[in-house]
Amino acid sequence: MIAPDDRSAPPAPADKALVLFSGGQDSATCLAWALDRFGQVETLGFDYGQRHVVELACRATIRDRLLADFPAWAGRLGPDHTLALAALGQLSETALTRDAEIALQADGLPNTFVPGRNLLFATFAAALAYRRGVKHIVLGVCETDYSGYPDCRDDTIKAMQVALNLGMQTRFVLHTPLMWLDKAATWRLAEALGGAPLVALVRDESHSCYRGDRSHRHPWGFGCGTCPACELRAKGWEGYTAPHV
Repeated sequence: MIAPDDRSAPPAPADKALVLFSGGQDSATCLAWALDRFGQVETLGFDYGQRHVVELACRATIRDRLLADFPAWAGRLGPDHTLALAALGQLSETALTRDAEIALQADGLPNTFVPGRNLLFATFAAALAYRRGVKHIVLGVCETDYSGYPDCRDDTIKAMQVALNLGMQTRFVLHTPLMWLDKAATWRLAEALGGAPLVALVRDESHSCYRGDRSHRHPWGFGCGTCPACELRAKGWEGYTAPHV
């Protein structure tokens, strides 16, 4: 049984949510989760000079397909927002923001870790949510099956929720539906939400590959097949599609 993380009682159907939507597998699944749950859902993406900037193009395709193929959700999908955060890419100098080999650093973190990225994303999302009158913010972070990024961990998100609510004098709820799911369970959540059509949409149109490769097709989607993001996605697909005894 899938038990996504949630910090609140079920919201009223009229409640609005803002989904941090990168165009990847995790955020696409979170978008479907929010559409299934909230009365209106807006999306937010960031252009920070990421090496895999192709993910931004995937966002529009996924939104269009959700509108066309999932009529029960079409009326709930609201505006999309994209913010430019070039300064983040300029400051970070990581393998995710420049052409460099992906490797582990001395501190044990992969050099794809962009320091402060999710902290900034959550802060800008909260500022937008404040202006738009949105209480619920949905993030696709996970500490069960991930690359070890400290800003994806549950304690970090809980601390951010406290800081944002104190600093903006409001009551945001930061939802992390994937926090305790591995990638196989994330695929199963997509199936539970939208059946085989949603699984196919996430597989074919979302993008996870750190190298931005959409020229190689695999059973789990497009990608180089060797970067950490591709390896996680492939492993999750293998677990999802494996026969269950």
